[in-house]
Amino acid sequence: MSGSAILHSNRLAGAATSWPAADAVSVQKLQQLQTSENRMQHHPYVGMWVTDDGRVRHELLPDNRYDEARGKRESAYRGRYEITETHIEYWDDTGFTADGDFVDDNTLHHAGMVLRRK
Repeated sequence: MSGSAILHSNRLAGAATSWPAADAVSVQKLQQLQTSENRMQHHPYVGMWVTDDGRVRHELLPDNRYDEARGKRESAYRGRYEITETHIEYWDDTGFTADGDFVDDNTLHHAGMVLRRK
């Protein structure tokens, strides 16, 4: 066995001793995420929302992420969102924040725009 293989093997053995505690935390976080995803998969607002002219498109994903397209620019903004009752908060991956309100099951008011469910 080469020296680098022995070093690599020792690193893995040393790391393995700390895995049980880390695994417990990881499993708990994964379970929380899966619970949230399961809840959002059935959330009435998950899906595609589009302005009447088709220029702005928000796809609300079941994992609390969104993907916004603007005109020909796909994935112009991406980030996470959170819905509380009929209010939505957005945090894009660059740090920008925004919000909106679902005024009925098929209409979202966001940043002066009206988006409709597609």
